Amino acid sequence: MPSANGVLTAAGLELAYFSGLARLFERRAGGTGVILRFERVRPEQAGRFQPLRAHDIAPEFLDRLVRALRRWKFDLVSLDEMCARTRRPTAPGRFAALTFDGGYRDVLTHGYPVLAKHDVPFAVYIPTAFPDGVGEAWWLALPEIVARHDRISLVMDGQEQHFNAADIAAKHELYDFLANWMQTLAPAALSAAVNDLCRRYSVDLAALSRDAFMTWQDVEKLATDSRITIGSATVNYPVLAALPDDAARRDIEMGKAVTEAVTGREVRHFAYPFGHPGSFDARHGLMAEQAGFVSAVSNVSGVIRPDGRSELYALPRVGWNAQRSLRTLRVRLSGLRLGR
Repeated sequence: MPSANGVLTAAGLELAYFSGLARLFERRAGGTGVILRFERVRPEQAGRFQPLRAHDIAPEFLDRLVRALRRWKFDLVSLDEMCARTRRPTAPGRFAALTFDGGYRDVLTHGYPVLAKHDVPFAVYIPTAFPDGVGEAWWLALPEIVARHDRISLVMDGQEQHFNAADIAAKHELYDFLANWMQTLAPAALSAAVNDLCRRYSVDLAALSRDAFMTWQDVEKLATDSRITIGSATVNYPVLAALPDDAARRDIEMGKAVTEAVTGREVRHFAYPFGHPGSFDARHGLMAEQAGFVSAVSNVSGVIRPDGRSELYALPRVGWNAQRSLRTLRVRLSGLRLGR
């Protein structure tokens, strides 16, 4: 369900497109390029309650998007080329680098055929616990539980709490509240909380996590294609700011080491798990650099600066966010920001 702010933002994007404001802004401060962020590639899902819908792009829309980027004269580049152009802003033309977070299986089954058809380079960031079969995708389990039940109970901070969520608006509000709370928890507490919820409401967390993500065989298949960059997103996909420094460093370094061992390829690029402001800071950028990465991407919205001063260990991206028209995406690629 779109919020009132979301509707206003969409209207503002449409106005910026038709008024020419976005084109004017792009010429003045549009940056040298953009990193696009996606998660899942799959057909549109049925159901009124879909709090993660903004993370999905349909294969047909991905095809339209690639065609549009080329029509708009964007060079579609690899992450290595993105880094080179970020440091060389006088290079002619604007670029776009396509990135996919999480290592979802549908990127292979639905996204790869589209991108291969168009000969497009792209990157996939892998959290290694999931192809290992031991990851816990709490953010996928939580929507299933909230969707199925109008009354939900769980232990929060040592106390049993009860919530009513009988309509769609209440379910969205409850999902946001619980998701935000879970992202503040240390890994052990987070695992205990989500496993408690899944036991209470009969969700098979292990099967859900296993089925949604690529296996190592899937990752190896992608790694054989020279157009595809395999990046790392730690081992367990934690909110790094919720970890002690030594644990955050270990998760960053181990994610790189495991992915390199399996694929036989150097892993040069990193994505902060979740990546929103507050989930990481400059300490984690230094950890990524010390681990041997040459770039680290966030989920902070923005384009690559035209002055060559974009920070390679805190690179902004433009998220897909379930755009419903290429016009609104075109405005966001200009660097103009309206709302979130």
